[in-house]
Amino acid sequence: MARPTKLTSALPLVAMAALAGITYWLLQATLPPAQTPERPKEHAPDYFATNFSVSELDTTGTTQYRLTAISMVHYEDDENSDLTKPAMRMFQPLRPTVTATSERGTVNGDVSIVDLYENAHILRVAGYGDPQMTADSEHFRILVNDDVIETEKPVKLQRGPSVMTGNGMNYNNATRVMKLYGQVRGQIAASDTLGTSSK
Repeated sequence: MARPTKLTSALPLVAMAALAGITYWLLQATLPPAQTPERPKEHAPDYFATNFSVSELDTTGTTQYRLTAISMVHYEDDENSDLTKPAMRMFQPLRPTVTATSERGTVNGDVSIVDLYENAHILRVAGYGDPQMTADSEHFRILVNDDVIETEKPVKLQRGPSVMTGNGMNYNNATRVMKLYGQVRGQIAASDTLGTSSK
């Protein structure tokens, strides 16, 4: 009887090693890819825009407000954006248009809060029985969903020939009610009916 050669006796071992290798390869191929840890978001710009403009329309397609800026820088962590020379225009049916401007500003991710800083100015044009109205301060906050403009900074208000100052302000564009807070001073013209109050 012929004795098995070394090659013949090694064949089962080679087959077992090949089978183990194929099994390992199949296992690795079917495993889901390794999950890499998500990078924490930083307060860093992730995109830019020039001549930025965003509008909101009502159900009839009429513009309710329009926010524009010379430039916009968006930050990835809080979804806020910095604005250069922003302008916010609010449109109400049968109401004078209101425009708020400043040197710089910020807007949150869903465009529900717009902050205006440095030489912040509000202009409500004359019309529909109202005289022109302006307000000046170093900061105005526009609550877009509430159609309200407010400030906690000193403010100067002029409505027609009447001029007043206060330590804060709240203006409801829908009701056209203006409130001044703190030390309110000024002169109200006899022909003017300026609805102000102080707290």
